[in-house]
Amino acid sequence: LVGYASGKEEFKEVIAFALQKLDVPVTALFSTLGRTAARGLETKLVAGWSREFYQQLLANIKNGDTRTFVADKWKPETWPSEAQGVGMTEAPRGALAHWIKIKDKLIDNYQLVVPSTWNASPRDANGNRSAYEASLIGTPIADPENPLEILRTIHSFDPCLACAVHLYDHKGKYVHQIQTF
Repeated sequence: LVGYASGKEEFKEVIAFALQKLDVPVTALFSTLGRTAARGLETKLVAGWSREFYQQLLANIKNGDTRTFVADKWKPETWPSEAQGVGMTEAPRGALAHWIKIKDKLIDNYQLVVPSTWNASPRDANGNRSAYEASLIGTPIADPENPLEILRTIHSFDPCLACAVHLYDHKGKYVHQIQTF
């Protein structure tokens, strides 16, 4: 939506097409539907850009810009026996970070913080809700014994979670278990 709101033509085209096909206003994208549609729309945009990105990468390497390509470290036998690294990026679900420590050519420690960690987190020190909790507030439930709307909303974030959700009410009473398998 940021690209759309910024007036970027490529974004405006794919989003306008989707809104027209779905027969919904742009405000419908601030929802479960919007988060689900965003992955497909972004995929369409990135697919269109991929060839250009690849050509730019090859041109950079040919011109000596090897910041993203280190030929002398391509083969494992050239790797140092001890190393450490960190990688951080913005993934479709949110912030993603990996840390690795290698000792005697083996992984000594590996840890990561995935977007689901942030999206499903408890309230912070200031009482701010996680993305999951905030998105569920006011969600109408057609059948409290089978609250599929909750599952659909959480799934719209494409979480990396176990394949079951245990649902408790506001008093901590067990309500329902939803299994995906």
